[in-house]
Amino acid sequence: MRGFDAGSSKQHRSPDSVPLLRHDYHDREDEHASPELGMADHTQLAPEKHLSTDSTGVNEVASSEVSTEVAFDTHGTPKVPWWSWIWDYDPGRPKEETHFVQRLDVGVLTILSLGYFIKNLDQTNISNAYISGMKEDLAMNANQLNLIDVAWTSGYVIGQIPSQIVLTKVRPSIWIPSCELVWTILTFSLAAATTSHQVIAIRFFVGLAESIFYPAAHMILGSWYKPSELAKRACVFHASSAAASMFSGYLQAGVYKGLNGVHGLPGWKWLFIMDGVISTPIAIAGMFLIPDLPENTRAFYLSIEQRALARKRMSDVGRAPRTRLGRSAWKRIFGRWHVYALVVLYIIFINTGPSSSVNPFSLWLKASKKYSIELINIIPTTQSAVQLVTTVGFAIFSDHWRNRPAIMSVSTFFGLFYSIVLAIWTIPSGLKWFAFEISRAAVPYGPISMSWANEICGGDAEERAIVLGLMNAMGYAFNAWLPYLTYPAVSAPRFTKGFIFSSCAFVAQFGITWLVWWLQRRETRKKLAQLD
Repeated sequence: MRGFDAGSSKQHRSPDSVPLLRHDYHDREDEHASPELGMADHTQLAPEKHLSTDSTGVNEVASSEVSTEVAFDTHGTPKVPWWSWIWDYDPGRPKEETHFVQRLDVGVLTILSLGYFIKNLDQTNISNAYISGMKEDLAMNANQLNLIDVAWTSGYVIGQIPSQIVLTKVRPSIWIPSCELVWTILTFSLAAATTSHQVIAIRFFVGLAESIFYPAAHMILGSWYKPSELAKRACVFHASSAAASMFSGYLQAGVYKGLNGVHGLPGWKWLFIMDGVISTPIAIAGMFLIPDLPENTRAFYLSIEQRALARKRMSDVGRAPRTRLGRSAWKRIFGRWHVYALVVLYIIFINTGPSSSVNPFSLWLKASKKYSIELINIIPTTQSAVQLVTTVGFAIFSDHWRNRPAIMSVSTFFGLFYSIVLAIWTIPSGLKWFAFEISRAAVPYGPISMSWANEICGGDAEERAIVLGLMNAMGYAFNAWLPYLTYPAVSAPRFTKGFIFSSCAFVAQFGITWLVWWLQRRETRKKLAQLD
């Protein structure tokens, strides 16, 4: 039963399964770090901390000092409220910690979700602008849509690792909003583009500026939240991309209807202007709401006591603070299996479908010649609604059962189902609509895998930052050219080769998911054996 120790004392057990068996840090170059911020060896744990293992093979900690106010039924079984399935449930958590987590949610989770919203609004707007007049106004052919996406992805890949290295030296509250302002200015400039070549060039620099955001956001979330809290927050954050896709469709439909031709500008150009207007205040707010990291935070909404609590929480679950990123750190990172297996996992995930600028559903609707421009923008937003619901839902189950690979496999199943159905293509119209609609149920795999990587690499802050960056960078390095071969726009709307490729990729995704699970479990057992 969740939140209950089956032992005779009926002592409450924390829901957090934590990577307490930490890596050896004797080779760290920053040997003069404050003991308050450093990581204690396992042998230095207070006697009231106890080890156990959960279904993922990661050890768990319970403290006898926490409150044990748990209600029991007549059979002595603890009563677990219904809402424990939806959000955090830890009856032993002190009120001070509960208030602290609530402040984190209002501050860091909100601003990161808004930042990801504007990033994905920008990405989605390219596709919506293309089907709303940009193609005709700029005399673009189908392959140039792919080239626009290749340009963005190339910039995105080039900027990933340098951005993550900068984050180990510069405050996130300075670096992230600065990049947001740069891509906002570049988005404004898309409204002034007069040729497809200008759009391609601008999109390269937009990708360069946006490359910072996704891995940095996951690193920040992993620096503040415990394992029992992390996946839900990561997926709420990721769900903002679905909200952006929905909003972009409605925004483009409204702009096309209300602003098309105003001041001599077509509706698709107004879309980029409105995008920039929305993005600017969010970028500025990030300078004040992004709390940096527990060891150096200066967030105005966190008291001195709450900052100390943040450091203690991360120390308790084995999350190490930053140290110097030197030669020994690189040797540590590339001397473990984590970087290799997790990078392959994410490469497969990112490339299971078409690029972000190619939406087979939208192109199928346009090719049917049955729908207006407004409906072609609005109907695909239902896919984003499916993504939003499944992303949050899968995250809730992932945190509740603490079994990342199982929930990721459910997401993979939906991807395999839709890709096989659409590869067949000659099927009843209703089944085809259903396949298009549920295709986004495969998306939650991504943020849950990032949460999993945060936990696997939790004992080494530098490894965590670099691995998250490499996962995203290498995934998009392949995404810069692979969708051009598998989902070329000229093969729309059927994409036979693309859907066959996706079917094979989802099978590979099943395999790599359980390989990582096996490697993690083997590593944990070895470290438990060393402590015996």
